[in-house]
Amino acid sequence: MSTDFQQARIALGLRLRELRAEGGLTGRQLADRLGWTQSKVSKLETGRQTATHDDLKAWAEGVGQPRAAAELAARLRAFESGTRSWRRQLAAGHKPVQDTLTAENDRSTVMRAWEGAMIVGMLQTADYARHIFNAYVGLHQSPRDIEDAVRARIQRQESLYRPGRKCHIVMWEPALRARLCPPAVMAAQLDRLSGVIGLDTVSLGIVPFEASLTLPPANGFWIHDERLVIVEDWHAELWLDQPENVALYLRVWETLAGAAVYGADAHKVITRCRRALGDV
Repeated sequence: MSTDFQQARIALGLRLRELRAEGGLTGRQLADRLGWTQSKVSKLETGRQTATHDDLKAWAEGVGQPRAAAELAARLRAFESGTRSWRRQLAAGHKPVQDTLTAENDRSTVMRAWEGAMIVGMLQTADYARHIFNAYVGLHQSPRDIEDAVRARIQRQESLYRPGRKCHIVMWEPALRARLCPPAVMAAQLDRLSGVIGLDTVSLGIVPFEASLTLPPANGFWIHDERLVIVEDWHAELWLDQPENVALYLRVWETLAGAAVYGADAHKVITRCRRALGDV
């Protein structure tokens, strides 16, 4: 969970406690009035549990201040917007998520990406993407709109070829070796990476196994125009636009990018990964 998210949750809890105190109620009295456990009231007030919109409405009415419900709902929406749970995002399938990312890409002129676990979406072949979406559909038990999602992802890749834009992508060598699909699909995917090297709108760096690293290669993320960072985790995407967070991720990206190889040297790493697949 992000520090910003937790701080916002704690701040909301303090406001809930303040409203309860203004209503002259103890935690036990409020819990009894709402039909909740006292532990739920305590967790909400201390920021150890995220309130739902229904919780906030009930709280405002329970302390005798129904007009406070709108203020509390606005606070919740403010920090929910930074943490986009996969459960909520994928309720309508994977294509809407891809469309949201496409809209953000269209707003961006310079993008930077780091990925250490799989090929970045902007460089995936349709077959590779199909296997990735299938895996996440199984994980999240989300609607199986795989073909629509694949088409949306491939369509987003058109931005790679637009003049005046630049996409700086850095990946760790394990992303080129992870067997997330059949060998023949992976071979075609690696050939796709080789074809990207030399594009004037794309800079592709590979951090080889033998590179010395000063930071651990953690979660993948994208930086859009030094104004927004999108970080992917198992439970959610984090959309971070606070200047200090953007600056932090820029430092992380620059450190990892400094360990990468480019051009002919990157092609050598891709080639050895391709050879490791054998004859396919």
